[in-house]
Amino acid sequence: MAKSAPDTLQITSRVSIPFTDIVWTAIRAQGTGGQNVNKVSSAVHLRFDIRSSSLPRDYKTRLLASGDSRITKDGVIVIKSQSHRTQERNLADALERLKSIVHAAGQVQAKRKATKPTRGSVQRRLAGKSRKATVKANRRRVSHDD
Repeated sequence: MAKSAPDTLQITSRVSIPFTDIVWTAIRAQGTGGQNVNKVSSAVHLRFDIRSSSLPRDYKTRLLASGDSRITKDGVIVIKSQSHRTQERNLADALERLKSIVHAAGQVQAKRKATKPTRGSVQRRLAGKSRKATVKANRRRVSHDD
């Protein structure tokens, strides 16, 4: 198995994304964090354009059709990571999330094969229904027609 080059994000053994396709900027994180949050840009805003990337065509098609809320109408994956205190860890987190999104697009869902219920299962279901019906019928008020 070939090792991934340091300038690519390895998705599978055959698919990788060059870092030149990924654009990220450092931004200030939101929320509480004291004085540090107001002066350090530790959050990461990552953008990956699916259409202009070097991904295989079937990956692109499945990503664009996935309906993921992180994918814009223009076909750009936008990920914001701000859960860690350092920019490096936020970048690593954003890259890992991008990797999981693209990896999930590579998984082809097996087609469902339609099957018929067995004769025994149909008979058991109908027998259960008739048992339940007799139990409910026995709960009704008794009529005295003597």
